[in-house]
Amino acid sequence: MQLGYFTMPSHPPERGLKAGVEWDLTTLRWLDTLGYLEAWIGEHHTAPWEPNPAPDLLIAQALRETTRLRIGPGGFLLPYHHPAELANRVAMLDHLSDGRLNFGIAASGLPSDWAMFHVDGMSGANREMTREALDIILRLWSAEEPFDYEGKFWKVSKPAEMYGFLRPHIRPLQQPHPPIGVAGLSKGSDTLKLAGERGFLPLSLNLNAGYIASHWEAVEIGAARTGRTPNRADWRHVREVFVAETDAEAWRLSAGGMMGRMMREYFLPLLDNFGFLEYLKHAPDVATSDVTVDYCARHNWLIGSPATVAEKIERLYHETGGFGVLLVFGFDYADNPGAWETSLGLLQREVMPRLAHLGVRAEAAA
Repeated sequence: MQLGYFTMPSHPPERGLKAGVEWDLTTLRWLDTLGYLEAWIGEHHTAPWEPNPAPDLLIAQALRETTRLRIGPGGFLLPYHHPAELANRVAMLDHLSDGRLNFGIAASGLPSDWAMFHVDGMSGANREMTREALDIILRLWSAEEPFDYEGKFWKVSKPAEMYGFLRPHIRPLQQPHPPIGVAGLSKGSDTLKLAGERGFLPLSLNLNAGYIASHWEAVEIGAARTGRTPNRADWRHVREVFVAETDAEAWRLSAGGMMGRMMREYFLPLLDNFGFLEYLKHAPDVATSDVTVDYCARHNWLIGSPATVAEKIERLYHETGGFGVLLVFGFDYADNPGAWETSLGLLQREVMPRLAHLGVRAEAAA
């Protein structure tokens, strides 16, 4: 099992946009120094708690301040970008990364974003647009000959050479393309089926273990469509993690800190509006009103001393059938940076060695 990071990025609404980016860059530098595998940066347009409409701006800066960490959008919201323009931007970013870029994609799930861009997410148009945009991007990167593409949502051409020197020429450094990651939240997620179909990296967002186990079923359904065998070692799990010297200290700094505040003021109300609090329950008879910050800290979060967190991660691993990368869900601890840096360090140095015996079983990957 390896460690990575997934950040929306989350910042309290009073944090200035530039100050938020500075916190994100600080965290990414820590991750690079600590030897984390990768970091995924989200895109959102209408959520004050997730103020990052252009993940590539942060990624471009972070690539210059890190040396080993793989970094990528987690992901670009494909319905809101012209595929040809995004194909060129991502390819250019891959060159700037010296091949450290991951390319995360998503269909967008915020109704306020749908409203801004006039995308009919209720009918599933956002998912259709995501598939069409990705097809166009991959074709622009791979096709040798000119082509014209007329889809349901976009018309794109790869023109022939003009005047002897004008032609499409920008392709990614990594061939045939950077690793593609696809995040999923809902049961039977269409985007996770897409990951299975295409052999992309599936990312499961932070719900309870029983619900997350159903995500792998979606990956397998998609893989069966194209005769692929998905590998659980590619499966990423996004989880809330906080490690401190003692269980009591971890609780105080997580549920009693910015992690708790963000969940209380934003994330739990958001999931409630989507009807998703059901998927945070450890048992179906739990009342929805009982799904609070303290409830999530007890039943879903991976918080505590190094020994406690190692035990919780191993339990999650077995409950879901095995996965390859644990992605720490990012929070803004700019007002207490030492606590977050210590947590990230303890997770890498003291928790992960306790889990060295875990490997994705061959039968689990079959």
